[in-house]
Amino acid sequence: MLSVSLREPEVLSKLREETEQHPLSRMQIAPEQGQFMAMLVKLIGARRCLEIGVFTGYSSLSVALALPPNGELIALDMSADWTAIARRYWQLAGVANKIDLRLAPALVSLEQLDTASNAGTFDFIFIDADKANYINYYDYAIRFLRPGGLIVIDNVLWSGDVADPSINDKDTSALRAFNERLHHDKRVDLSMIPMGDGLTIARKL
Repeated sequence: MLSVSLREPEVLSKLREETEQHPLSRMQIAPEQGQFMAMLVKLIGARRCLEIGVFTGYSSLSVALALPPNGELIALDMSADWTAIARRYWQLAGVANKIDLRLAPALVSLEQLDTASNAGTFDFIFIDADKANYINYYDYAIRFLRPGGLIVIDNVLWSGDVADPSINDKDTSALRAFNERLHHDKRVDLSMIPMGDGLTIARKL
C-alpha cells in the first residue's frame, strides 16, 4: 500500500527519521496518516485548524503544508523539548508563520480559546493527546468547529485493546468510553478507519 500511495515530502521524511530515534517514537503518527489528514484539509478548503497534542510536529507539519498561505494552525502541547524539534522542521519547511504554538496544559489553552469569537470558526481539529481527557477535548472541539468541519481523533483502536474486555487500564477505559460516546453523538457524521492506531473522523452537522 505504501509503495504505491505514499508521497512523503523530504522534510517530513527527515522529521520522521529523527523522531524514530526518540524514546517515545511510538507517539508519532504514521506517514500515510499524515498524508490522509493533509488531503482532508485540502478537500474541505480548511484555513483555520487546531491541533491538541504536537509531540515532534509530524502531524502539524503535514497539516500546515496543506494549508493555503493565509492558513492558521493553533498547536497545543506542554513540552518545550518535544516541540523544539517541531519548531526546527516548521522553519525548515517554511511554514512556521502558519503555526501558533501554545505551551501549556491543553485544557488551560482550550479554556482560553473558548470565547464567542472562536465558536464555530475552526475548519479542522486533530486530537492526539492524553487519552483520559479525550472527551473533554472533544467537547471543546465541537464548540469550536464550524458546520461541515472535521474533527480527527487518533489512537481510537489503541492496538486493539479497546476490543478486549479483559483490559481495563485508565487509557483503554477512557478510549472505550470515548468511542461509545461518539457512536451516539447525533451532532456529527462518523467514520472510524483502521489506519495507524485507529482514526475517527467526525463531521459536524
